Amino acid sequence: MLQEPMMDKLLAMRLHGMADALKAQQQDPAARELSFLDRLALLVDQQWSWRQNQALARRLHTAKLRGNACVEEIDYRAARGLDKSVIRALAQESGWVRNHEHVFILGPTGVGKSFLACALAQKACRDGYSALYMRTAALFRDLAMARADGSLRLLLAKLSRIDVLVIDDWAMAPLSETERRDFWEICEDRYQTRSMILTSQLPVARWHEQVGDPTVADGILDRLVHNAHRIEMKGDSMRKKRGGGA
Repeated sequence: MLQEPMMDKLLAMRLHGMADALKAQQQDPAARELSFLDRLALLVDQQWSWRQNQALARRLHTAKLRGNACVEEIDYRAARGLDKSVIRALAQESGWVRNHEHVFILGPTGVGKSFLACALAQKACRDGYSALYMRTAALFRDLAMARADGSLRLLLAKLSRIDVLVIDDWAMAPLSETERRDFWEICEDRYQTRSMILTSQLPVARWHEQVGDPTVADGILDRLVHNAHRIEMKGDSMRKKRGGGA
């Protein structure tokens, strides 16, 4: 008979996975045939899995990724220039994140750049890394608000700790002086320590003119371009074909 005080203690110690596994063992006659160490090992495995799942759920919630994008659901049938071997290599244990590399996803509107970016970020979360998705306009808006209320350094420090920063619709419009200075700070903080995914409708060759100031543009691109994987997509809008997706 399972004793309630023991269950209460397990839950008080946040050993929810172990408590659930113990309940299951009590209801499984086959479990009673196992040795004490075997049963204990099953309890520990269940607790470990529970904690891993809880941590993943927190990372995904914090990441604010769009939709339910994942690499397993990327559509390679549409003629979009996607190389399955390249995507699989990036998804393999998210080695590009471990090596502090970046990913540029380029192509026309509606072709699935955001889905692919979020899918790679979601895989990074599954591999134990933190992520955050932001549209470029929202990023600069948050930076401007933080500058106004005196919390800019705190926001920049928070962004610098995120393993994968996804910036969607990058370089859609020319940057103001403040925006390019703030973005240079982000690139400097993350240089060789963290990764970014940038999606853009413009080719990389056009980014320099969008940044504006030649010196700042050189500094930003020097910290991004030489350590980045480029995925160039093409084709018609996926939204027109089926109302969204990837």
